[in-house]
Amino acid sequence: MTSCLENFRPSSCVWFELDIKRNVLVSMLAGSLFFIGWWFIIDAHAKYPSEMKNTYHLLGVFGTLSFVMVNSVTNAQIRGDGYNGDNRVARGFLFLGFVMGFATVISASWILFADFIAADVKHHWPGVGLFLQNIFIFIGSLTYKFGIVEEL
Repeated sequence: MTSCLENFRPSSCVWFELDIKRNVLVSMLAGSLFFIGWWFIIDAHAKYPSEMKNTYHLLGVFGTLSFVMVNSVTNAQIRGDGYNGDNRVARGFLFLGFVMGFATVISASWILFADFIAADVKHHWPGVGLFLQNIFIFIGSLTYKFGIVEEL
């Protein structure tokens, strides 16, 4: 006597396949880090709008642009395995993306210490939120760039 469970075969889900499981999990982790970073600055601005200058948000915009720049260049383009073999433009674009990402983290830490820690302000959370936003975006960018496996 056979049970009905023997004939039951679960359908496969794309992100549970073993060969692409790493890429999906790394993408989800990088996206979550990116989201959490933006959530910090949204919370800081919503809680203390008078202490957040509008120019502080430019760091998040440049951090997001850095995220896109770093992750739009593939490793094949860096190695020169592309169509024309000229990888100087791709390397320069990647370098500029990394410089922009480092600059946003350094600028956010500068603003945190100069405007919120050293200065006598009532609340420190806007500066901490700004720093956390940029560090989470940068870590998400690094996670995605070096965590995924590119197929040749």
